[in-house]
Amino acid sequence: MNKKILIVEDDVEISNMVKKYLTKEGFDVKTAFDGESALKVFSEDSFDIILLDLMLPKINGMDFMRVIREKSLIPILIMSAKDSDVDKALGLGLGADDYIAKPFSMIELLARIKATIRRATVYSKEKSKGDNDKIIIGDLEVDIDNFSVNKHGKKVELTFKEFEILKLFIKNPNRVFTKALIYNTIWQDNYYGDDNIINVHMRRLREKIEDNPSKPKYIKTLWGIGYKLGEV
Repeated sequence: MNKKILIVEDDVEISNMVKKYLTKEGFDVKTAFDGESALKVFSEDSFDIILLDLMLPKINGMDFMRVIREKSLIPILIMSAKDSDVDKALGLGLGADDYIAKPFSMIELLARIKATIRRATVYSKEKSKGDNDKIIIGDLEVDIDNFSVNKHGKKVELTFKEFEILKLFIKNPNRVFTKALIYNTIWQDNYYGDDNIINVHMRRLREKIEDNPSKPKYIKTLWGIGYKLGEV
């Protein structure tokens, strides 16, 4: 069965161009030109990935993501002309899986889409194995099988990427991870030195699991080297 893509883009020319290319590549593609209609399309069908522009009419891309993340872990790839750290931080912090700046090549977009879908598929298969793997570290209880984290008995809401990063450190307690290694492992893609993606995810993760994010105890920073699980 062909993978299904929802393109949420208000520029009709760009939307049609991307749809035409991806359809030729064997994808089943649907489009929406504003956030409101996109939510309607999403509620009526199932998709493997969402390609999302940030600057949308009616409901903007950020608010659209907030609604989607309340109900689904579907991969979201942001595509936006506003290639600023602010937009990246906001988008990725809300649970986007990747970011591509306009103008982009169709070959790069296709590679990003395939990599993102592949990661989500691998995670889904791992989760279905049901290894009932629960790990206690400090005040955190991490349930690998059920993709959940509790702190002091209360659930901590993590995005897919945040959970994968935390799991990476917990399962490798004595290992130091560079940003390149984290990116290669979690995103399963080559690292080109864009620290922003790692920085945003690490900051958001720490805000959720640390008592004091500015003085983290679970994930320690080794300046100039990378990160390591703290001795809690």
